[in-house]
Amino acid sequence: MTDTYPTDAPFEMTDSGSGQGRLFRPLGDWTLDRAAALDRDLKRLEPSAGAVRIDGGGLGQLDTAGAWLLVRLGRRLSGDQAEPAFDNFAPAHAVLLERVGETERETPAPPAKGNGIVDFVGRIGGGVVGAGQQGRQLIGFLGLATVTMGRVLRQPSRLRYTALVHQIEKTGLDALPIVGLLTFLIGVVLAYQGAEQLRTFGAEIFTVNLLGVSILRELGILITAIIVAGRSGSAFTAQIGTMKVNQEVDAMQTMGLDPIEVLVLPRMLALMVSLPLLTFFADIMGLAGGGVICLFLLDIPPDQYMRQLANATDISHFWVGMVKAPFFAAIIALVGCFEGLRVSGSAESVGRLTTQSVVESIFLVIIADAAFSILFQVMGV
Repeated sequence: MTDTYPTDAPFEMTDSGSGQGRLFRPLGDWTLDRAAALDRDLKRLEPSAGAVRIDGGGLGQLDTAGAWLLVRLGRRLSGDQAEPAFDNFAPAHAVLLERVGETERETPAPPAKGNGIVDFVGRIGGGVVGAGQQGRQLIGFLGLATVTMGRVLRQPSRLRYTALVHQIEKTGLDALPIVGLLTFLIGVVLAYQGAEQLRTFGAEIFTVNLLGVSILRELGILITAIIVAGRSGSAFTAQIGTMKVNQEVDAMQTMGLDPIEVLVLPRMLALMVSLPLLTFFADIMGLAGGGVICLFLLDIPPDQYMRQLANATDISHFWVGMVKAPFFAAIIALVGCFEGLRVSGSAESVGRLTTQSVVESIFLVIIADAAFSILFQVMGV
């Protein structure tokens, strides 16, 4: 039996009448410019009991849109019971139908809706496992950098001194303005807030004690390390990550160069030199900012300010802050270079891992600072 359609219909449908399915014959051109009209006509066809055989003997031109309509029609008319059969198609059309059919089969089904609480707990668990794996990789990277540094120390000629000096300039000298300005303002804020609280007890002079101990022991190094992590640590990740995207690191390895020795060690050593010097500068600027507030708000002249500062602090407070600097520098440099080497071949990966590098560096620096505080407290320093 043959269904009746207008004489200008773009297809013919023949029903065997014995439950064996239908024979569908597309007619004329099945191309993108006719796709909307073809789709409206095809939606009127009802599924059959068996598979559909599609005969391309009367087909003119066929493009991807037309092939997709035919593949979708065959599966809909078959009711997903069997794959439709495509017969009598030109070789080029048969290849196009096969590729469109493969694409349709590879399209993933929409994810099933799960329990919100279970999904939330699962995301937390996945994050914890991912953090543990990344921590293990970072420790391995630390070991690799340590071994490479030992090899360079045995053969100092392997160290790239030009790169080292360049990185000292970029991470140290160029960071002086921002470090000095921010620590000066931190000293101003700390002195102002401390003076307001101590004024209640008539103990404004102890504002100097507060400034000396807090800046020399904690705030000077901590604020400097955070600034350097955001400034230099992110630069390390972006620089090495861009080299990864441009396959410069792969080319370096092909030439027999060690990326750890060429890229990581100069940055790490430079930051271990720069950060203590920046910390010393930050201590001076923070105390200077506090001294300005003491002069104009508390009428404490500079000579009295210096005498009170000398009575409130000793050299141990200074060295407590300075001892932390090389360790914080190593953390920042290692995390920045580690994340840079993890960049994959996309610009999006560079931005994502640069942000991740800054967050991880600051987090680890604060954890290390807390550990040092506990250690020094136990040691009685």
